[in-house]
Formats: sequence, structure tokens, C-alpha cells
Amino acid sequence: MSDKSFNQPPSWKIKLLYDGECPLCVREVNFLTFRDAGRGLVAFVDIAADDYNAEANGGVDYETAMGRIHAVLPDGTLVKNVEVFRRVYETLGMGWVYAATKLPIVGAIANFLYGIWADLRLSLTGRADLQTLVRLRHSRLECKTQERCRLMDGDE
Repeated sequence: MSDKSFNQPPSWKIKLLYDGECPLCVREVNFLTFRDAGRGLVAFVDIAADDYNAEANGGVDYETAMGRIHAVLPDGTLVKNVEVFRRVYETLGMGWVYAATKLPIVGAIANFLYGIWADLRLSLTGRADLQTLVRLRHSRLECKTQERCRLMDGDE
């Protein structure tokens, strides 16, 4: 292919995978988008979108991304948990917010606490459990590709 975009590195410094159906996640993304101020340093990818593509996002599938926060670096490296927040905030010039998490003990505690939050996030925001969300998503996406579903939904 002669497309020059394959030879150019992305303009973003980190790609943040977030749950666009989580009110707290969306609030954080709105804040980070404001701090990015149109510079394009952070690419925001909504994992809840029907067109979410795991292959284009470090191979992180919907279920995995829903379980813990992930980000992709321009070289394809995956980061997860508190390291995602630390790197995003550093990229946006606010590294001091998560700087203490670079210390091994503080980082381990922060990851432990984040794990508890991640496990409770869906119920705390009034949503179904992860297995139910995965099943509903699979059914919805499968239905979109089947004629009988489109007819039942009145799409035609």
C-alpha cells in the first residue's frame, strides 16, 4: 500500500480505553478532554461503542477492558490499572497528581484499591454485572447482523 499514514507515528501519546456508559468514567474523560485542550495528546476510545475494535486497540477485548482500565502507547505497549492514570496525567502536564504511585509500596496500594473500585464500579453506578453486560452486548451486536432482528426492530 502507498498510504503514507502507515509510516507516520500517531499524533497521540496515549490511547485511553474507557467505558462510555459509565457516568463516572465519562466525567473523567470530559475533564481530561478539557485538559488536552484540542492538542490530541490523548486519544479517547469508547469501548462501549458498537464499533469498538479490539484489534485496533492493543487486542483488548470488551470484557477485558470493562474489567480494568487500559491504555495503548504509540508503540503498541499496553498499560493498565493506576499506571494508565499516571501516564495520562503526565501526558497532560499534571503528573504530580499520580506521582506518588511511582513508589513501589504506594503503587501497590494504589493498584489494590483501584482493583476494589474496578470490581465494584458497575454496581456502584447502578449497572448490571460484567457477565450480563457482555452477554447483552454480544446479543445486540449479533442481532444487528441478522435479517430477522432488523425486521423485528423495524429497521427496514
